Amino acid sequence: MRNIKIIIEYDGTNYVGWQKQINGIGIQDKIEEAIFKITGEKVNLIGSGRTDSGVHAKGQVANFHTKSSVPGEKFKDALNTKLPWDIAIIESEEVDYDFHSRYDAVAKKYSYLIYNNATRSPLYRNYSYHVPYVLDFEKMKRGAKYFLGTHDFASFAGSKNVLEDTCRTIYNINLSHKNDFIKLNIEGNGFLYNMVRIIVGTLIDIGRNKIQPKEIPNIIIKKNRKFAGHTAAAEGLYLEKVYY
Repeated sequence: MRNIKIIIEYDGTNYVGWQKQINGIGIQDKIEEAIFKITGEKVNLIGSGRTDSGVHAKGQVANFHTKSSVPGEKFKDALNTKLPWDIAIIESEEVDYDFHSRYDAVAKKYSYLIYNNATRSPLYRNYSYHVPYVLDFEKMKRGAKYFLGTHDFASFAGSKNVLEDTCRTIYNINLSHKNDFIKLNIEGNGFLYNMVRIIVGTLIDIGRNKIQPKEIPNIIIKKNRKFAGHTAAAEGLYLEKVYY
């Protein structure tokens, strides 16, 4: 058996998320179907982590085991001939048999795009979070700095979070502003369910003066979801890169 690692870019708009589910089609379903068409094998595709319905990826990582003789680097082109337009393999290679895309990951990078304009954008409706209110960008930047470092992020975990250990380390976080768009980049050793979206929602609430930047440390200390801001929409979230 061989182990093939793939890096995937996808538009999550038309899917129930990364994972196979009974209530709809996941990205994992489509890639496993494509692998079957190439190899004749029903494989278990292992992803670096789940993304929710509507969330996008530029650098999702997955691996699968196969008896196929197709060279590792050739899986990219072969699979792309079988995948729909909104999923693409951007890199493929054979790796050590013991490589595990989820358990071997040491850090991840996400980005989040906010469309800040009084009028909604039909073109960006599936690729950003429309916030029609005036936002204080400088306050949002001040608030973001409080997330750096190692903290218990229980206050920023969604209700479906099943992980008992809610401590995570944020290595980098920054906000940029260009025209009507505000972009967040965040890197950490791991993220809880909905953690990035709740951080973004909290920063938006700071921008609307509903929360003050200096309140963030106390919200973290309380370890209670009700004290943090709202959960930002899935459409603005992108998994940028997984580090190993």
